[in-house]
Amino acid sequence: MNNKNLPPVKPPAQSEQRTKKVLIGVFIMLAFMSGWYFGHFDQEIKSKGFTPQILNKDSNSNVDFSIFWKTWDLVNSKYDGPIDPQKLLYGAIKGMVDSLDNPYTVFMDPDEAKQFEQELSGSISGIGAEVGIKNNLLSVITPIKGSPAEKAGLRTGDVITKIDEEDTLNMSLNEAVMKIRGAEGTKVKLAIVRSGKEEIFEIVRAKITIESVKWEVKNGDIGYIEISRFDEDTAQKLREAKSELISKGVKGIVLDLRNNPGGFLDSSIDVSSEFLKSGVVVIEKRTDGSDEHKFSASGKGRYTDTKVPVAVLVNEGSASASEIVAGALQDHGRGALIGVKTFGKGSVQEIEDTGQGTTLRITVAHWFTPKGRSIDKEGLNPDIEVKMSDEDFNANRDPQLDKALEYIKGKI
Repeated sequence: MNNKNLPPVKPPAQSEQRTKKVLIGVFIMLAFMSGWYFGHFDQEIKSKGFTPQILNKDSNSNVDFSIFWKTWDLVNSKYDGPIDPQKLLYGAIKGMVDSLDNPYTVFMDPDEAKQFEQELSGSISGIGAEVGIKNNLLSVITPIKGSPAEKAGLRTGDVITKIDEEDTLNMSLNEAVMKIRGAEGTKVKLAIVRSGKEEIFEIVRAKITIESVKWEVKNGDIGYIEISRFDEDTAQKLREAKSELISKGVKGIVLDLRNNPGGFLDSSIDVSSEFLKSGVVVIEKRTDGSDEHKFSASGKGRYTDTKVPVAVLVNEGSASASEIVAGALQDHGRGALIGVKTFGKGSVQEIEDTGQGTTLRITVAHWFTPKGRSIDKEGLNPDIEVKMSDEDFNANRDPQLDKALEYIKGKI
């Protein structure tokens, strides 16, 4: 990805760091993968035995680490059973990170970190559903089109109460993701609550390949572009789609961001730049208002001409990068949002290499629209609200798309 778009970060020593990626999506916690997305607490693992040491303890810290070491010693000296010191260490770190009570801040052991990298490739195995925490409940953000989850009948907003008979109430998001994932051909049973009623779904995991951009011509002169996630190559695929649509003489665009859980920051800025001549796309800042950074449109896009009307489809499954694009187009008056309120995921995660193959994904800031509206936990309200009923879904009707096409038709 293009590192010039990343906010400045105070890096560790060069030998300890790898290229950081700013990710902004619920997609990090994808439930459809086959396998998996230190302060003052470094450890030294020796080939014979396990000898813990505090290598860089901050002398100004108010934390008394003797409690930890006493517990460590008691476990190793008194526990009646096999002990894996490496698992103890990872468990301690995960416990520390989990105590932050932030579902998007996660420590990943080597296996999880490796699988997380594989997830970003877009070719994965699992049920094909993305999950997140909504109102403190494990919820389906979106099922991927054509996936086992969609075919089984999972929908955006479904609350997952059990995974293979295990209650999810006290599970972390990462734990739930680990339990839902699995190898191709295996099954997982989910208990779902929808509209106050519980339903049981048994889903066979499969290999899933995701194309981030699809397009077609609607009603003869309206370009329809669906972006399912913001990958590193999404902006390029969008440009290819727009070139083809221009060659077909389209006069307006419907940009479908429904059920798009997010992706890369650079991608969201590049996509926004395809529609905006100039101006701020998104503002990043910490909760206390410090370290504010503004990301602006390049103005080199093919559809920056305001004579080409744009409608943006959104729903409760539109999150993070989707909300950045939708919020930018809405604030600049470049596109009307049509659908229902978006998810409200506006926190910024960075990926840190913590050594020995482990990774820490940590929330470092939050996103705001160009006009300063908070995205996190707030979401974006549409300019034109159109709901999708169960009857519409079952009858394969799409009143939201119908309204978007009607809106564009009235503008061209």
